[in-house]
Amino acid sequence: MTAALMAETGLSPDVLRDLVHRFYGCVRADSVLGPIFAARITDWAMHLERMVTFWSSVALMTGQYHGRPVPAHTPLPINAAHFDRWLALFRATAIDTCAPAGALHLIERAERIAHSLHIAVQSAQSDPVAPPKLFT
Repeated sequence: MTAALMAETGLSPDVLRDLVHRFYGCVRADSVLGPIFAARITDWAMHLERMVTFWSSVALMTGQYHGRPVPAHTPLPINAAHFDRWLALFRATAIDTCAPAGALHLIERAERIAHSLHIAVQSAQSDPVAPPKLFT
């Protein structure tokens, strides 16, 4: 399946690594998102490797990522505007970094992820003791 996705989208581990590094460079420099990340991430090399693994799993179905993104995001001081900004930066970076089919493939997945995480964060913020809802 991974080989078929790579052929279909033009994505590869090297392209995803480039995307992740460029994207988080934009995030770190962003006046809205940068401070949120700076307050929580002390080892950027480790975070970037984790995100490369995440996007490889999401985009190429490699199965390499075994983290839990919902619990990592629900305590953050973020709202819909933060997710919108994250998506705007991600879309621009994907378009600049990837072939059109690869950018579209990644953007579709990023939009689904942002939507689910936003719902989970809203749920956790409204009722911190209940398990976060992932869908409305």
